[in-house]
Amino acid sequence: MTKPILEGTGFGYINVDGKRISHDIVIRLDGEVKKRKKKLSKEIYGTSHKISLAEAEYIFQEDAERLLIGAGQFDKVRLSPEAAEFFKGQNCVVDIRPTPDAAKAWNESQGNIIGLFHITC
Repeated sequence: MTKPILEGTGFGYINVDGKRISHDIVIRLDGEVKKRKKKLSKEIYGTSHKISLAEAEYIFQEDAERLLIGAGQFDKVRLSPEAAEFFKGQNCVVDIRPTPDAAKAWNESQGNIIGLFHITC
């Protein structure tokens, strides 16, 4: 599977390889696009704007060197301190940007990268 192309995003959607998706997504090393498991963070923090250790462990994949986070149209998503420590311990660089900027960065990226894209705030 090849890396999917993110063709644009707006409040409540992201276009992936010609298909409009209306939920947050995680993109795996092999290019597979999956629905984000927001409840892993929401049940701890009451919001999906703070990524929990449990969600970080779900997102991470062995051999990932970089995680690109589309933090929403208004740049709201952040890592919890525990999640930040987890990625640091895995030697996985985390790059957090507003989702429109993150989508552009994804398309230009190379190497072992995984992604999480929040499509609303």
